[in-house]
Amino acid sequence: MARTRISTTVDHELLMRVRALHPGATDALIIDDALTALLARERAAAIDAAYRSAYELHPIDVSDAWGDLGSFHDAVTASR
Repeated sequence: MARTRISTTVDHELLMRVRALHPGATDALIIDDALTALLARERAAAIDAAYRSAYELHPIDVSDAWGDLGSFHDAVTASR
């Protein structure tokens, strides 16, 4: 994987807290992990938005040929 050098300033206390949680980790690894987590959070938000959009088009309590998702959810919950 190609690496890119960055130079920036960050909150000192925040960096010290993260370094304490990950002793031995390089700052580069900490930043890689943070960037990966940021991308994961954005991906999760996009998935949530897609579900919201789908349920706006097809509400959970509207029946189709297979029934309705609300009743299915209730049945699954009751079987636990």
